[in-house]
Amino acid sequence: MTEPSRIRSLLFSFLLSLLPLTSAFSQGSDSLIVQQMRNEGVAFSHNNSVVLLTTGQEKFDDLFSAISRARHSVHLEYFNFRNDSIADRLFELLVEKANEGVKVRALFDGFGNDSNNRPLKKSHLRTLRERGIEIFEFDPVQFPWVNHVFHRDHRKIVVIDGNVAYTGGMNVADYYIKGTEVVGSWRDMHCRIEGQEVNTLQAIFLKMWNKVAKQNVHGAEYYRGNDTLGYFDNLKPDTCSTAGKKMVGLLNREPRISNKIIRSFYTKAINDSQDSIKLINPYLTLNRALKKALRNAVRRGVKVEIMVSTHSDIPLTPDCVFYNVHKLMKHGVTVWMYEPGFHHTKVIMVDGKFCTIGSANLNARSLRFDYEANAVIVDKETTQQLSNLFDKDKSDCFKLTPESWNKFRTPWQKFVGWFAHLLSPWL
Repeated sequence: MTEPSRIRSLLFSFLLSLLPLTSAFSQGSDSLIVQQMRNEGVAFSHNNSVVLLTTGQEKFDDLFSAISRARHSVHLEYFNFRNDSIADRLFELLVEKANEGVKVRALFDGFGNDSNNRPLKKSHLRTLRERGIEIFEFDPVQFPWVNHVFHRDHRKIVVIDGNVAYTGGMNVADYYIKGTEVVGSWRDMHCRIEGQEVNTLQAIFLKMWNKVAKQNVHGAEYYRGNDTLGYFDNLKPDTCSTAGKKMVGLLNREPRISNKIIRSFYTKAINDSQDSIKLINPYLTLNRALKKALRNAVRRGVKVEIMVSTHSDIPLTPDCVFYNVHKLMKHGVTVWMYEPGFHHTKVIMVDGKFCTIGSANLNARSLRFDYEANAVIVDKETTQQLSNLFDKDKSDCFKLTPESWNKFRTPWQKFVGWFAHLLSPWL
């Protein structure tokens, strides 16, 4: 081969090597995240409706309405059922359905129950079972207690008749409606899904149920098939033009099986962003990869907005959160400090194209240890609805600036925050 020919050949090979990069750059962040999550085993379907349930009252009203129409099965998996008035209403409704012949199965986490200030008691569980509700506790906390700290079931899933499903950030407790004296109002988010991804949530539930209850519940009756949804006509509608056509995938974090799926999604979603990020998360302790991704996004010209609460339900973790958002502010992230109460919502919106709603916090527990479930919704209209809620909540926030930071945190509090961030791998 002559020298000019060799040069041309090398140049051609070099240009070919750039094609994947060019292709990736030309792709939208939505198609990139779908491709990347599929590579990690997440299946996406295109025939879903998604309804945002933006308050505790709205969530429980919709959920109770759906349960009231159940004909075959009601499956519930929660971190905890707080022993209060909303749980009483739920269990009374479930007993009614059980008396009608509906199969009612419920799971709750042992640590979640024990850490609750109004836990379910053994006598309460015995009564529920006598009244027709199958209810089991995942990994009861027993001596030596340290063995039970990790790998908790933090999911929030309800599946009704294999046709309607709910997931999000809310457990079953009055304070999602009434708030608490300590933190004020309790802000959170849930969603209702209809379509193929109901099957995914059902499969997640049944796998855990069979493990805990030591049963073998399976079969077509529990999955979306030929049944029409006509009898669920009392629920909040999906008003988007994309209703019934939304692309949705479920991130199911299982210890030792899909350990990295939640943190992989968030890291890749932020790294793929090209225009904007809006993020709300209550326990924003963050790992190094996520901090780096957020800083790099700002450097690329992406508008990054984060919302966290000035109040919290647990000690020390919020100090770490405040330390982190202050550092991010200094790198160009816009930080909104929510004041009326505790924003327990776990959502991200990227480029106005896709979003996620689920149970996963951006802390070590959710990213490294616990069972979690997040819905990834690749739909501009749903993402816009969520973005509008974010923008509306800004009116209840103050913007973090060097001046507001010094008013918000004393020197001692700043020191506690620095110390807390050293503990972030365990918070």
